[in-house]
Amino acid sequence: MIDEIGETKTTIICSTQDRASQNIKNSLLALRKWESINSDHSVFEFKNFRIVEIKEPLIYQDGLDRKLIRCGFPAHLMIFASKHRSKDGRAILTVHSTGNLNDAKFGGMRRQLAVAAPQAVRSLFRSLKVLGENEEYEVTLECTHHGPSDLEVPSVFIEIGSNEQQWVDEVAGKIVANAILMLKDNDSPVAVGFGGTHYAPRQTALLLETGITFGHIFPGHVLDELDESMIRQAFMKSKADFAYFDRKSMRAEQREKLGTMIEGMGFEVLKESDIRDMDGIPWEFCMQLRQKIKEICPRGRPRITDGIRCEILSCQDCICPKVKIARINPALLSEAEKLDKKRLKKFLTDNNIAYIEYEDGRFAHVIIGLDSNCARLAAEELTKECVDILKKNYDVSINKGILQIIERRFNPELARSLGITEGPLYGKLARGESVIIDGKTINPDMVYAIGKRAIRLNYDGITEE
Repeated sequence: MIDEIGETKTTIICSTQDRASQNIKNSLLALRKWESINSDHSVFEFKNFRIVEIKEPLIYQDGLDRKLIRCGFPAHLMIFASKHRSKDGRAILTVHSTGNLNDAKFGGMRRQLAVAAPQAVRSLFRSLKVLGENEEYEVTLECTHHGPSDLEVPSVFIEIGSNEQQWVDEVAGKIVANAILMLKDNDSPVAVGFGGTHYAPRQTALLLETGITFGHIFPGHVLDELDESMIRQAFMKSKADFAYFDRKSMRAEQREKLGTMIEGMGFEVLKESDIRDMDGIPWEFCMQLRQKIKEICPRGRPRITDGIRCEILSCQDCICPKVKIARINPALLSEAEKLDKKRLKKFLTDNNIAYIEYEDGRFAHVIIGLDSNCARLAAEELTKECVDILKKNYDVSINKGILQIIERRFNPELARSLGITEGPLYGKLARGESVIIDGKTINPDMVYAIGKRAIRLNYDGITEE
């Protein structure tokens, strides 16, 4: 038993058997004034950081978090400073979570994932990217692999690769050490990643270019082996908000099978375009928006305009805005969209709203604003826009909130009844020109039918939810 439990800290685990690990440790010690805590100089502390040096390989440290507690050195985050080995020998700096899908050939337990540290993954990765910008090192995520997996404290591996030349490179050691010391606490939306190669290029790009981060990531070659138990474990131990598929690397049947399991657990699968659309928007608002769309328009997807984005970002210190919706008549929108979709698209994107698009690109009849007045006014303006489009193409009348479309259409049966069959004369009439047959003049009005359609304009006003 120990007499006193020390303060919980961010704990960097280094191994004497790992040259890259020793390189990172030496850089850390050189960059700050650390206090040696024990007699054998294996534990050092600086502010909220603690270095713990062990003699065993890092990948076999199952239960190390509990051991540290027993020794009086509890951790709230464990960063394993390690080497990365690959056959190509390229200079690389990587960040990844640990665990095993099936066999545990390199530490950890079979079918067990460690508790991930997605916010630390984001901070470490982005710092490596900035610090290594002018160096020869590539910076990338890796998919979940090797041990340890039996850890209850969130953990992450940060590595120098891929051979001894890089492992002992002081430049690389200093980059990694500084990235650790620059660690920031984030509150980014968390995804579980599916698909791609071991170095997860699309997930890497999303973490760098958007506001999300990743917990566990499964490469394409293991997707057929995933079951509900492992997927649920990945979401739980990542504290994930949604799933991301590297769709181009996956077969259709894989996407369908995994998507069904994930949605059955209550999580969404977001496309890359969805993630980029919501970038910079508070996650609470994004989820509120997506939930509302799921309720009113299950097959639609949200489109967040620059206008509503600016409004949301301008009130970041306010309570998260609520989703307010207004609807226009779907028949009116459909008629106008057939005639001038480009004009409608411009209207929607120029206003401070969000709107909904179906998978085939059609617009839904729902307008989304940050307050009731905004949504209602936008719906009213969109109604007027649709009416203007119809007026340019048809004879239109409006009476007591009912819009009537009067449409003249060429009627082939009327033309045939007057002795005109398909041919040059038929074509002239269809173009609105008069023709003469057997000395008789046939005007276009004689072969055009008048059609009328009615649309109610005052449709369903505003809905506040």
